[in-house]
Amino acid sequence: MASSASDSNQAILRIGTRGSPLALAQADETRTRLIAAHPHLASPGAIEIRIIKTTGDKEQNRLLNEIGGKGLFTKEIEEALLAGDVDIAVHSMKDMPTFLPEGLVISCLLPREDPRDVLITTAGTSIATLPQGAVVGSASLRRAAQIKALRPDLSIVPLRGNVETRIAKVQRGDATATLLALAGLKRLHKANIATAILSTDEILPAVAQGAIGIESRAGDDRVNELLAPLNDPQTEMRVTTERACLAVLEGSCRTPIAALAELQGDRLRLRALVALPDGSKVYRQDATAAASDARKLGEQIGRKLKELAGPDFLP
Repeated sequence: MASSASDSNQAILRIGTRGSPLALAQADETRTRLIAAHPHLASPGAIEIRIIKTTGDKEQNRLLNEIGGKGLFTKEIEEALLAGDVDIAVHSMKDMPTFLPEGLVISCLLPREDPRDVLITTAGTSIATLPQGAVVGSASLRRAAQIKALRPDLSIVPLRGNVETRIAKVQRGDATATLLALAGLKRLHKANIATAILSTDEILPAVAQGAIGIESRAGDDRVNELLAPLNDPQTEMRVTTERACLAVLEGSCRTPIAALAELQGDRLRLRALVALPDGSKVYRQDATAAASDARKLGEQIGRKLKELAGPDFLP
């Protein structure tokens, strides 16, 4: 449960988060890991979870690319962080803009959950078996483009809201199917409702999907020392690679972009794509490099995709 603001003066650490069930589950996981690393934080009131409503949460009836992109899920929380109202912010890394506000850093990444997407449908058992012309609800250009590339006959309609809302919309017939992140379902203990887990060869995930990032002030040594033991080096390497690719592509919610980095021993494999929103053109790249060259690999793949797509492809 989130603590009340009245506890703020006593809290050793104040966590800023959105108020959705998934966001609160992620904040609670962060608190649990902090307590495990620093037992003194287990005392009552030592950690406060503060809910901050973002523009993205308020604007539920419009697509993100129409109202400013994925930064709308982080802006107000980052403002609170810069103002000193909270000490850290817990984010789904796939929601994070390519570049952070000056003075803020992603100081820690928790171990990544399964990055794959799942299909939830009332008809069929896979994308291939959905009825001809079926309506798929999704507000994600990445998912929509890849679905249309696989099944041009399917109709994509906007479907926003938190996990529970989107599931309910499918169950009542607003759409035949939708796609959700498996990581979110696992964190909400709802993975059993998935009709099918989609292969990454079928639907490539969003950049950093499944990763929880903890944002803090760059010069806040007290807080950053508390966070240091929580950082997962493998997740950091993978997310660094994917976000480096995204940065080269200057990616936003207006362009379907997907990327997945995977460690294979001391090698790192990166698969990435850019697509037109209707899925009529999809450019893909797949390469490996030494794990120590994570950022370099991401930038290399980003440049190659940009070259393949051409100057008029990316807005």
